[in-house]
Amino acid sequence: MKINSIEIENFRNIETLNLDFDNVNIIYGENAQGKTNLIEAIYLFTGSKSFRGVKDKELIKFDKAFSKLKINFENKSREQNAEIVIEKKRRASLNGVKKKSPSVLGEELKAVIFSPVHLSMVKDGPAERRKFIDNALCQLKFNYRNVLKEYNRALLQRNMLLKDIAKNNSLTDMLYIWDRNLAASGAKIIYQRNKYIDTLLPYAEDVFSGLSGGKENIDLILNGAFDYKNLTVNEIENQLIVAFEKNRGSDFMNRITTVGPHRDDMEILINGRSARTYGSQGQQRSCVLALKLAEASLLKEMTQDEPLALLDDVMSELDISRQDYILNHIKDWQVFITCCDANTVLRLKNGKTFHIENGGLI
Repeated sequence: MKINSIEIENFRNIETLNLDFDNVNIIYGENAQGKTNLIEAIYLFTGSKSFRGVKDKELIKFDKAFSKLKINFENKSREQNAEIVIEKKRRASLNGVKKKSPSVLGEELKAVIFSPVHLSMVKDGPAERRKFIDNALCQLKFNYRNVLKEYNRALLQRNMLLKDIAKNNSLTDMLYIWDRNLAASGAKIIYQRNKYIDTLLPYAEDVFSGLSGGKENIDLILNGAFDYKNLTVNEIENQLIVAFEKNRGSDFMNRITTVGPHRDDMEILINGRSARTYGSQGQQRSCVLALKLAEASLLKEMTQDEPLALLDDVMSELDISRQDYILNHIKDWQVFITCCDANTVLRLKNGKTFHIENGGLI
């Protein structure tokens, strides 16, 4: 998989920008000049929303009515093009054909991104770790995105019902309907998350061992309402229904659903201890890098195509040996690296450089 060129109009601080890419692409310049904006524009073509957690309308350049992005790319020896137009929301087309949803682009383009914002995966609460798993699964299994939507719709309805029950107790019997709906989609989510973590772990172990010089090991555990290990989808569904009934008292008190995949957590351990609680900043960064590079390796193996590697300010706090290790793992993929000083990575590998200042190319 390779992006040959991109055209950007009215995106963030970029008014117009047309670039042709190579296998290794180094985007450098001072802070707040638009380097990450370029990475963000590329990432949108995976069908996902911005990795910076902003609304679509915030991606449009200030005082402009729309933003337009276009790429030419190769996938499995086939040349294609894709376009995204952002107004009130995103619209996408592939090879000139309008698509129902931008998420469809994810079937053709896959990418793994590392940005400093992803350090929250270790440092913050469970939501970021769930997001990591769900985003990865959306790239591997297109229907997973639909299952997530089904679950979130059912969760919203059940939570609304819990609030109504507080005013009208006669509605309690209706909970059984939403318990069944929530358990059906929730079981599929839990099963796929657990399976993904089990498959991802060996790749993460290999990378983390390399980053730590073989001195440390990483482990991943999916924690939830009960032990998910070795359970089928039907078994998880049945146990979820029991869990919903068991926790009704807590649900009535809090007026929200207190158990389910929306409350689960992927625990990250270093040498058997919580990376969030006991890990140093360097260890936590290594955890995120290990998970991201493991995600890329797994994507490559399962799709038989190399994902794009988008590394936003990944090298700044790493020593030379760790920088070498990371680049050795992506030497066969197209990579986009942002940094303040191009020499930081140019000494490691030749590549095409782009000096960005005030949203433009110098």
